[in-house]
Order: sequence, then structure tokens, then C-alpha cells
Amino acid sequence: MLLVCYDQIIAQNSTESTKDTISKKPAGKDSTGFDRFNAKAEHLFKILPVPIYSYSPEAGNIYGLAKFNVFNLSKKDTVSKASKLSGVFTSSTLGRVNASLATQLVFDENKYVIISYINYKKQPEYIWDIGNTITDTPDQDIVNRFVFAGTALRLIAKNFYVGAPFEVADYFGIIADSNSVLVKENVTGLQGGTSVGLGLAAAYDTRDNRYNPRHGSYILGSAIFYPGSWGPYAFSKFSLDARKFLPWKKNVLAGQITTSYANGNVPFYELSELGGDSQMRGYYEGGLRDNVLVDAQVELRLHIWNIFGIVGWFGVGQVQKSYNQVAMDQFHLSYGPGLRIRVDSKHDTNLRLDFGFGPGGVQGFYINFGEAF
Repeated sequence: MLLVCYDQIIAQNSTESTKDTISKKPAGKDSTGFDRFNAKAEHLFKILPVPIYSYSPEAGNIYGLAKFNVFNLSKKDTVSKASKLSGVFTSSTLGRVNASLATQLVFDENKYVIISYINYKKQPEYIWDIGNTITDTPDQDIVNRFVFAGTALRLIAKNFYVGAPFEVADYFGIIADSNSVLVKENVTGLQGGTSVGLGLAAAYDTRDNRYNPRHGSYILGSAIFYPGSWGPYAFSKFSLDARKFLPWKKNVLAGQITTSYANGNVPFYELSELGGDSQMRGYYEGGLRDNVLVDAQVELRLHIWNIFGIVGWFGVGQVQKSYNQVAMDQFHLSYGPGLRIRVDSKHDTNLRLDFGFGPGGVQGFYINFGEAF
């Protein structure tokens, strides 16, 4: 099944590279016909949404539109990094709906960053296990959800931000089969409910380019608390995301380690989830979920020709009830190739197509904008 997703990325205070990871020529008299065609295509891409089509037996024919734009909020502010707006809407012939809008606003000479994400979806949650075991076929439990998440960040020192994340999530209309792992284990959250959370976040960012980093580091930590007085469940969520980028000629070696921990009376839809379009690619997002997630990946990004590049990655990950249950022989594998096509030369942004695989027939295909991490 074709998946279209968007990354949420944080701004940085370092100088954004003026060099693309893939070489480009001005679309003038000396440029090739391909360069001139590509310049026109980039212009249209900034104006028109991208049509989406895919098919799966569970959803039927899926139709939709996707849009991605990078822009500057103020022409007077020549210091702030570019902001972004991305959105996707899909609807299927069997009643599946997914609509998302994500923004990242950077202003006042990089001093302030506001990141927001709004999503409504009505589609199956494919779940193998509340735990780390992959079964022959995942359960297909219908979940309706509406989520709004936002984080406001303030630069307080060179490359260092602090801020407050906020989230409101409403899960409703949950339909679980009587043989589903959700019913068998009588998990928290089968009745749905609204969760409201508020917390703290801190980030250290020295990347040269937020959309396509060539060098630098990125570390983001957050803690969000969901009081029982604000919803039916009292719980908390903690996460840490560390990334490193090393240049090699026109190529990049990138690495990432992440972990997350959900504690308290946690509904199943708020547990730490393995898989998705950016980590453990090939695995259903949330196909394996539990209190603790630990994963890591290494990716080699190679420039091939003009606007084209390829990548290859290898990753490992697992979920467990607690950190003391994490074991070396319990990691699942993720690997695969990807194609990169530059769609915004000014901001060095790529369209990415990734094919993710894992042992036992695990696989997934993803279309996205920007790098996986």
C-alpha cells in the first residue's frame, strides 16, 4: 500500500548550506534541456498539489492530494531560516479517510519556532502485538482520531532551544474484532477518549540544513504529562532523538538513535510505537507497541546525477514493557533502498521514495518530502 507522510522538523540557528547535496546548474542559456525542464517543473511543484493514487484490499482505491511548500515569513527578516507548510488528504472507495496539515514557522531571526500538526483519520490500525512479537497477520482494528499537537520553542543560547509541547488527541469509534489482541488483553483505551497533555522540550541543533543535512548534530528531548483531571487516563510520555551527519565528498553518512517511554495508565493508542515512514521503515507504524521503544539506524545518501540521488539504510528496533527487558537478541531488522529527486533547489529539498524491508515478508513503500531524519 502506498503511504504518504510528512516529517516534523525543528529549526536550527546554524547557517544553512548554500550548496545542494546534488549539483545543479542555472536554467539559463547554457543549461541543458533537462535543466530547463526541471526548473519549470520546480515552479509548478510550488503551485500545484501532487495527486496521489494507490490501492489495497483493505481500503480499495485511494485517491488524494499532497502539498509541500518552503517559504520565508518576512522579506525583511533575512536571518531566519525558511518556514514550511505540508498537507495531505486521501479518501478511499471503502471509506478510509486521512487528512493532515503540518507547519513549521520560524521568525524573529531564528529566535522563535512554532511547530504544529493537525490530523484526522478513519482507517485501520494494523497491530501485531502489544509487545515485541510479530504474528502471521496483524489485527485490523478501526480507529477514528483527531489530533492537534504544537510545540513553541525559544532560542536561549547558541544552537540551544527550550519550549513547551502541547497536545490534544481524541480517539473515538474504535472497532476491535473479538479475536483482536486489544480485546484478548483487555487493553486500556478500547472505549477511546480525549487526552490533553502539556510538557517541556529542549533541542540542540548544529545541522547545516534542516531539510537535507550534510553535517552537524541534532538532539531533541521532550516530556509530556497528561493529568487524569484533563482526560480519562493519567499518564506521561518521554522521548529522546539524537542524530549525527557526516559529509563524504558529495555524499552523507547519517545516523540516528531514538527512544521513548510511556508511563502510567496509558491507552493503547498512546503507547510507544515501532515502524513508520522514517524509522524502522517497512514495519506498520504501531504494528508493535508497548511502554518502551528503542531503535537506531544508519543511512548512506549518495549523489548520482543532477537532481537524482539514492540511499541505503540499515536499522534495528524493539518495544518492551520496561527498559530492563530490552535485549540484544530481541531487535527487529529494517533495511532498504530509496530514490531522491530534488524538487526545491533553493531550499535543497528532495522528494523521497523508500522501499523498506524486514525478515519474514515485512515490507512497505513510502513517498515523502525531505529526508527520513
